[in-house]
Amino acid sequence: MKRTVLDRLKAWKDGVGRKPLLLQGARQVGKTFILKEFGRTCFGRVHYVNFEEMVRFVSVFSRDLSPTGVIRDISLMLEAPIDRHADLLVLDEIQQCPRALTSLKYFSEKMPELAVCAAGSLLGVHLGECSFPVGKVDEMHMFPLTFEEFLLAGESPILQDAFAGIIELAPLSPALHQRLWDEFKLYLVTGGLPEVVAAFLMKREDPYAAFQDVRSIQTRLISDYIADMAKHCGKQNAMHLERLWRSVPAQIGRDQSGAAQKFVFKDVLPGIKGYERMSGVIDWLEASGLVIRLPIANCGQLPFSAYTKENAFKLFVFDVGILGALSRLPAKALLDYDFGTYKGYYAENVVAQTFRAGNRTNLACWREGAAEVEFITDVDGAVVPVEVKSGWVTQAKSLRSFADKYKPAFSAVFSGRNAGSDRNLARHYYPLYLASKFPLPVRA
Repeated sequence: MKRTVLDRLKAWKDGVGRKPLLLQGARQVGKTFILKEFGRTCFGRVHYVNFEEMVRFVSVFSRDLSPTGVIRDISLMLEAPIDRHADLLVLDEIQQCPRALTSLKYFSEKMPELAVCAAGSLLGVHLGECSFPVGKVDEMHMFPLTFEEFLLAGESPILQDAFAGIIELAPLSPALHQRLWDEFKLYLVTGGLPEVVAAFLMKREDPYAAFQDVRSIQTRLISDYIADMAKHCGKQNAMHLERLWRSVPAQIGRDQSGAAQKFVFKDVLPGIKGYERMSGVIDWLEASGLVIRLPIANCGQLPFSAYTKENAFKLFVFDVGILGALSRLPAKALLDYDFGTYKGYYAENVVAQTFRAGNRTNLACWREGAAEVEFITDVDGAVVPVEVKSGWVTQAKSLRSFADKYKPAFSAVFSGRNAGSDRNLARHYYPLYLASKFPLPVRA
């Protein structure tokens, strides 16, 4: 599958002052595949070590962490010489070998000419018994496929080219808009985990069979994530993690407007009330990459952190396909775009995960009094409000309240309607499937 992260990896390879790279992300987002593809296309040779499958390599790091000795022993065990000027060394599942993570410091200091990429689950790397090489590694995060990447994985070059050709905000042809909207609804079912997308594409001509495989794989992956929790934090804590994770979509139905609400702690974990006693569990889920935490700001000015509270936030699931499996929503409901109060939450979830994948990290929800805007972000140092509508009606009372009070240069509405803009209101309209392209210049 074509992944946009490959371009960032190539930029890292050619960067000045390059350090060993730590590629992080939730399990099953495609880290191993992309590193092997990176090595195959950009280096003379790729040397791959997986500490989970190839346990014998842990012993290489049990004594001296000198890079010279490490690559000598790895070369001997792989029976392949490592050219430090032309090859790529990949250390996968590095959380299974804490000393290998520590060794990246010495590769940075003593052998910077060798391209070293390490990969591991967020949960294992940051919460494991590792001495993290602070300041000695370049870090990069990988996320599930965005809708744009979902299109690239498909077999319609005409549609791929048409999407790539959207470089300014202007109405699309009705045919193109409808075609992209139909594909977007498929993406709501599959989400962006590579194994799920591949299974769907393999049987796309038989939608019933394809979606059966999709839900089966997603259900298995949920079990795998829960097993991973138990491995890292023990059975009791894992039960708390699972219950809280499953409660994220379960809270959707509390609000009849369909919008994502502030996370409520009451009754999530039996006998545990309030943020203070649940903060550790939420931190675990965020560290694992399985949830996206969006702070709620009570002022629409920068910096957002000055106007937020630690216990006031929204939670989203890291992948919209996994959200569907956790919610047990049938594929048909998503394809018909008819799933009641869940619809608004799905729309917000897609935008949240797309913004995160695009490295739009300075993000919050704005709420003052009865007014609420789903996202506020900064564009070129200025605050821009982003309203999300699940359907085609784009009236936005809260957006007007924000604009009246804070006078942003423009505001944006994401919905099911075609692209366009209203110069009088300084408002930009995006179809939900264009979230990865925000912000686009407005056609003159």
